[in-house]
Parts: sequence; C-alpha cells; structure tokens
Amino acid sequence: MVEEKINNNAVITLDLTKKFGEFVAVDALSISVERGEIFGFLGANGAGKTTAIRMLCGLLEPTSGTARVAGCEVGKETRKLKRKIGYMSQKFSLYDDLTIGENISLYGGIYGLNDKQIDARKKELIASVGLEAMENRLTKDLPLGFKQRLALGCSILHEPEVVFLDEPTSGVDPVARRHFWELIYKIAGSGTTVFVTTHYMDEAEYCNRVSLMAAGKLTALDTPTALKRQTHAATMQEAFLRLIGEDKP
Repeated sequence: MVEEKINNNAVITLDLTKKFGEFVAVDALSISVERGEIFGFLGANGAGKTTAIRMLCGLLEPTSGTARVAGCEVGKETRKLKRKIGYMSQKFSLYDDLTIGENISLYGGIYGLNDKQIDARKKELIASVGLEAMENRLTKDLPLGFKQRLALGCSILHEPEVVFLDEPTSGVDPVARRHFWELIYKIAGSGTTVFVTTHYMDEAEYCNRVSLMAAGKLTALDTPTALKRQTHAATMQEAFLRLIGEDKP
C-alpha cells in the first residue's frame, strides 16, 4: 500500500527537515502531491518555502526525513532527479546577453537534448509562451513579464514530470501575472505536475490544493474553497491570516 501511494504521487515527503545550525528552516514537512496537480506552496517571506523547494529539487541536502520526487529519492538519486524535473527560481536566471533562441538552445544542451530535439522544442515553446517573432531579440531587452515566460519555457524544455516554480510572479504586474498563470494551466493540462511557491494569496485560488507554511511548519493543506470555508473567510488572504493566528473570524 505504501509503495502504491509513492508511485501514484509526483511528490511525497515524510518529516522532511532542514536545519542551519540551531535554526530550523523546514520542520518535519509531510505532504503528497498528485500527478498532474497544480499544488500551491504558500507562506510569507521566510516561512521556509524556498528551502523546502530547494531540497525537493536536489539543491539542498535534507537534515532528516525522506522525500521522493518523480519516483526519485531525494538526496540519493540526484542526477536522475534533475533529468525528471524542471526548476524556475524566484530570481531571473537566464542570460541577458543571449537572445531568446540562444537561451533556449543553451538550456536544451544542459538538459541533454540533441540539436534536432532542441530545434523542435524551441519552436513549440516560443509559440506556447507567446514570444513569436522575438527569437533573435536579446533577453535583456524584454519586459520582466516576458522574461518570466521565457524562464518558464526553459524550465519545461525537456518535458519534465514535475516543474517547480519558486515565486515565479514576484515583481510582475497583475496583467503579466494573469498571463503567466494561463501558461501554468496549459502546462498542467498536458500532464505535468506544477509545484508553485508564492506569497500572493490571490494566486492560491488558481491551485487545485494549497498548503500554508509559517515558521517552517505546515499549518494547513486543502483546497482553497475548503480552507476559506474552514476559516469563515471570503478570500485566501483572510484565510491565511486566520490559519497562522494573526486574524480571528
């Protein structure tokens, strides 16, 4: 039964913990994320979201606990794991002095795609993220919203099973944020699991389920509708404040 549960989930953790000296950044995190789900990982800045996502991507070694992502055991199958996931950091990480097309080609090589695969995927991605007729434009000349679209496209270039988006809309205007979420829906619709961290509570409404973190601990996990009903809140912002004890109904 345990093995079946592991196989049916894209992400599963049990008491996943990360300490930096005496400071506990992530405290015994236990979650499961279904394949094809848009899973929101919410919390204020400093709640432990980025530390958790970096562990799940194989970028940080857990202090204790276990986790499996796309069938790979975190901390033990790092090379295999990185082939099966995509990752977009909250800070824009592509090369400003390269064109859109050159960035895509570079990341395709990093992910192990051959030239033929890169050329085929490049055309698909440029169209899917709305950057047609811009392939030869320098990345530094793009508005932030378009840069984020490009970064998202590069993170799914190799068609990963799970894509981790760490506060992908931070600093982006509301219109660009809406367009970005339309792309997320398209990605999830193709069967990819989307694990997204954000401190924008309104974005929780777009997720199938959301988890709330505070001070490194998981404080709630359910659908947005259920969490609002549980806290008698009209919005996820109100629900979040009540769940972490900073507001009372």
